[in-house]
Amino acid sequence: MVEGPMTHPPLELCFIWHMHQPDYRDESGQMTMPWVFLHAIKDYYEMPWHLMRFSQIRATFNLTATLIEQLELCADPVKNDRFFSRWILPPERLDADERANVVRLCRSAQFETMVRPLRRFEALYHKKTYSDAELLELEVLFVLAWCSQALRRENPVVRELVARGEGFTQHDKERLLETLSTFVEGILPYYAECERQGRIALSTTPYNHPILPLLLDVENARRADPETTLPEAPLSLRDDAVAQIEKAQALFRRVFGHDPAGFWPAEGAVDEASAELYRKHGIGWIATDEAILFRSLGSGDRRALYRPYRYNGLTVAFRDHGLSDLIGFTYRFKPAAEAAKHFIRALEPIAAESETTPTVFVILDGENAWEFYENNAFDFFSELYGRIESLPWCRTVTMDTVAGQTASALEKLAPGSWIRGDFSTWIGQPEKNHAWELIYQTKRDVALLVEAPFDAETSAAIGRHFLTAECSDWFWWYGDDHATDFAEEFDALFRANLIAIYRLAGLPPPADLLVPVFSKRSTADFLTEPQAPITPSIDGAETSFFEWLGSGRIEEHRLFSTMDGVRGPIERILFGHDDARVYVAFEGDVASLAVEEGYLSVAIEESQRHLRFACDRPTRGKEAECAFGERIELALSRSLFVGSDIVHLRFEIDVAERIVQTLPGYGTLRIDMGEDYARHWFV
Repeated sequence: MVEGPMTHPPLELCFIWHMHQPDYRDESGQMTMPWVFLHAIKDYYEMPWHLMRFSQIRATFNLTATLIEQLELCADPVKNDRFFSRWILPPERLDADERANVVRLCRSAQFETMVRPLRRFEALYHKKTYSDAELLELEVLFVLAWCSQALRRENPVVRELVARGEGFTQHDKERLLETLSTFVEGILPYYAECERQGRIALSTTPYNHPILPLLLDVENARRADPETTLPEAPLSLRDDAVAQIEKAQALFRRVFGHDPAGFWPAEGAVDEASAELYRKHGIGWIATDEAILFRSLGSGDRRALYRPYRYNGLTVAFRDHGLSDLIGFTYRFKPAAEAAKHFIRALEPIAAESETTPTVFVILDGENAWEFYENNAFDFFSELYGRIESLPWCRTVTMDTVAGQTASALEKLAPGSWIRGDFSTWIGQPEKNHAWELIYQTKRDVALLVEAPFDAETSAAIGRHFLTAECSDWFWWYGDDHATDFAEEFDALFRANLIAIYRLAGLPPPADLLVPVFSKRSTADFLTEPQAPITPSIDGAETSFFEWLGSGRIEEHRLFSTMDGVRGPIERILFGHDDARVYVAFEGDVASLAVEEGYLSVAIEESQRHLRFACDRPTRGKEAECAFGERIELALSRSLFVGSDIVHLRFEIDVAERIVQTLPGYGTLRIDMGEDYARHWFV
């Protein structure tokens, strides 16, 4: 059956999948964390593989330089990856610290979508101690959990081990790593072959994924947001900005045999000076976020979004933030067919209302979302690409194709990034600013305190460490807006690059570099479990300080980790239960939801029940109560959860059939119905 409207000419849909990992290499060149190898066996091959199963689908893949170089190292993970150099050893050869670190990494997999589907992995996951045989099983299962659907279908070793599910031996571990290492070695050639066939276009990013506008002029942060607090005594790092572009071009040329036609600026961060640098270096196109277009035009007219623009000879694409976030954050909660239909329904009015050929740019992280989807999003992409391919009014195009088309003139390019249209994710908070100040101080010390010129090898090494320290990822994790349980490792990597510069220059590292930049915290800081039973009134008001005292708490506005999206109106979730009901409250900009078209939907995973509450009126019933006021308050009868000791809830807020937020941002709200809170009692 053909879906959707007919238009002539058809809507052009341009996917850009951004593939990136920070530089995990220490001074010896060994990767200190295993995420490149793990995403290689899960995402980097599978994303173009999804596309190649559909003859009419085209897309652009942006491969960053730090990813490319580390993928090349993954052909020998035992030598080049610290985790796998320990993982491959028989468990009895690990000391206590090594054993603890291996267990910690193995427990980092997403539980619902990666651990639970492997029965033995789920059984081992919550154990406090492991025998050698159990640890070996845990290690193998962890890597199998990261194996893509492509590997599970096409690789005989992976297929056999997944089918067996338990009872693994050291020999199994060794042959698993051997076959995966060979597999990873073929990923970059696979991209090159897909490109040769005309199925994909390839692009890259400045070498170490820096926020180029901030390297050129830190005042760009204030131009994007006048309230930004800048680091003290900043320097222009223009020479480094140029090097970041040129080194990325040289690496891309070595690997793929030609110059990149376009760049995805790291974090979509642009300004007029960086755009001019790209143009001077022969780059034909860049892409960024819709917020930058609206600020550049001085208008929020969404009809202006669906076309390419040309600024000073450079083609610029502006992504539809909402459509991109639906894939990145929302569709993981929906059945694959429902999600694909929703996406197409969102495209239909764009196609129907455009007088000329509309071009819709959907641009997002190509690796981190899929671990939250069932089957690593295999079902989702099968539905999405299959349905798009059948549409007579829609065709997919690459950015190289778009860059060759007529574009609208853009007179001004506002500075900003893909998050909120400013640079606040990377500058402005004390930790972020301190990290910038450490870079500036290192630059000054090398310039002022070293008298003799460096030899070519030392100079190149110093330059390499400076470029690595400028990576956006370090600043992403500093401050209180993102969280990771590996903050210590990221912080150590950042400071290690600057320490290495002092040592190469023959200077003692200053004491500041020996002290962690970040304040100790983890994802646990944003989730507090309930401490006592609660029985609040469901009236949409903070009737009493005590009625939610002891509830669990999720600081939704501080939850986002390796990705970020439009965060939505809800900033905090409170939750708990008593003997009769489960209670949930939502705090934030609730007033914006008090409209006829606003709804709160609740999904109960265990029973597959779905409840829906109108935002403009209260609901009173035996099974559920819901009230909207200064907050949203919800009570669900225990009768909805009969037979379930553990309940998983997820919530969706939509206005006028547009999803504005899914909650919690990390997945589902888990409630232990048998918790009596006795461990919190005191006398």
